[in-house]
Amino acid sequence: MRESIHIPYQPKNVEPVEMRLRAQALYARWNARRSVRFFTDTPVDAAIIDALIAAAGTAPSGANKQPWTFCAVSDPVIKARIRAEAEEEEKTFYSSRASKEWLEDLAPIGTDWEKPFLEMAPWLIVVFKHVQDVRPNGEVKKNYYVSESVGIACGLFIAAIHEAGLSTLTHTPSPMNFLGSILGRPAHEKPYLLLPIGYAAPDATVPNITRKPLEEIRVRYTEGER
Repeated sequence: MRESIHIPYQPKNVEPVEMRLRAQALYARWNARRSVRFFTDTPVDAAIIDALIAAAGTAPSGANKQPWTFCAVSDPVIKARIRAEAEEEEKTFYSSRASKEWLEDLAPIGTDWEKPFLEMAPWLIVVFKHVQDVRPNGEVKKNYYVSESVGIACGLFIAAIHEAGLSTLTHTPSPMNFLGSILGRPAHEKPYLLLPIGYAAPDATVPNITRKPLEEIRVRYTEGER
């Protein structure tokens, strides 16, 4: 059995009043976050994208396998190829693949098969999940809780993008296998999420949606509140 190696860890103590203020401030900032489909082509420094990906990479993962790859694309030729392939899949989705109920639920969002943001945004980030871990020598090792781990990393990534002052959108053309082909990823990496990143256009609009109130998403089990 492999010996577990641990190191000391003690996060800085924060007083409850300050903790509450920090939590409330986070909520206020993140509640202002919206999915953006209209971007400027203003460049974003690659070092900023690298820092955001590094932040995502701090996410917890099953057995610390870190089963993800973040592909950062700014090449306009590759972005154009991704848009063309994504729109082909989206045409099929909207014309025949999506159910009537699904299309009705999407109607208030106002989306369709056209995805110009895939070329306009200065960066596209394609997140791949590793269904297995393949070592440089070809040895194959198992990964655990892959989708959960990559989902957590993507959540941190989206929060980091917003904190940095940029905008993004989670896009999931289905199927997404074309992304692996375009980017030349190995077979054990499967596309998970596509995110355009950049500055929101001055005339950008977003759907007028509301979020569920706390009382609808939280059930608290404390003494006297069961």
